[in-house]
Amino acid sequence: MTSRKRLDLEPDTVERDLVKLVLTVVELLRQLMERQAVRRFDTGDLTEEQEERIGLTLMLLEDRMAELRDRYGLRPEDLNLDLGPLGPLLPRD
Repeated sequence: MTSRKRLDLEPDTVERDLVKLVLTVVELLRQLMERQAVRRFDTGDLTEEQEERIGLTLMLLEDRMAELRDRYGLRPEDLNLDLGPLGPLLPRD
């Protein structure tokens, strides 16, 4: 017989687990947007106003993410999914 890994869902942690998954996806997108913004900064594709707006938006998003992590007792490293042989979803700093 082969053993299957079961997904253990606990009613007490469903909200936290869902928030963790959503924040993981948002963090992945935030990092991708940040890298794209840096590339555009480096190539001079943006006006000064666009640079300021993007920088402020990314800072506000990062702050809001930190607030939500704190509210649900999550650390930044909790948002990094282990993809097995592929390694972690998010780059480790």
